[in-house]
Amino acid sequence: MKKTILTVLCAALLLGTTAIPAYAADSETVYVSIADENGDLVLPYQPVTVTDIDGDGALTINDALYAAHTTYYDGGSDGYGSAQSDWGLSLTKLWGVENGGSYGYYVNNASAMSLADPVSAGSYVAAFVYTDTAAFSDTYCYFDAQQITDGVVGDSITLTLSAAGFDENFAPISYPVAGAEITVNGAATGVYTDENGVASVPFYTAGTYTISAHSDSQTLVPPVCLAVIGENAPQTADYGVWCLGGAVVMLGAAYVTARKERSYEN
Repeated sequence: MKKTILTVLCAALLLGTTAIPAYAADSETVYVSIADENGDLVLPYQPVTVTDIDGDGALTINDALYAAHTTYYDGGSDGYGSAQSDWGLSLTKLWGVENGGSYGYYVNNASAMSLADPVSAGSYVAAFVYTDTAAFSDTYCYFDAQQITDGVVGDSITLTLSAAGFDENFAPISYPVAGAEITVNGAATGVYTDENGVASVPFYTAGTYTISAHSDSQTLVPPVCLAVIGENAPQTADYGVWCLGGAVVMLGAAYVTARKERSYEN
């Protein structure tokens, strides 16, 4: 009898899970970065609310880029275009630029097959207009962190800059970008990545900063790391806590000593 009940329950569970169709979420928040035809960072990983604007039943790169334009581009959705091509759903206009299809886009620093590739909550979508439309030498690169929220005044932020590429078998690879100068809010810092792509940038003022990089030896698609730098906690607070803790310990010790003295007297 127990086996029969268990079998029925398992069958019901299986039917219940297989009978429920998979639908795309109504909306999700993703982060979008866009670089224009001059190689300028016009949108540094800003949040957008993505909905299924094209009605294909999924939340995709196309939906995310459309939402980014309606939210941040001066001309709204007029600055964006997409259409079916031999390579699937493809860009025809990005940030108001129409250049015959010379664009690139990545999701979480991985090259996408088409604009129909899916995105999910918290995805990072980076799109750019090629500045070199002859040799297509623009190199997509990225930091090992896209956002830092716990920076402290007086500390340095250490980042690793990598480039995306392909090996001799056209398999995707990444490699360090050496000799790139770090920029903060568009200004040069005089800090360069080492042979491993690593650089450390100090911050002396609280605020929100856009960290990027450029190179004189290669054309880099500007990487993005948004850093929030907070004020350093005052040492007096820590000292006060330490003093309070010490006072409590001393009072506790005095209490125990007094109890012992009373017991001895009795």
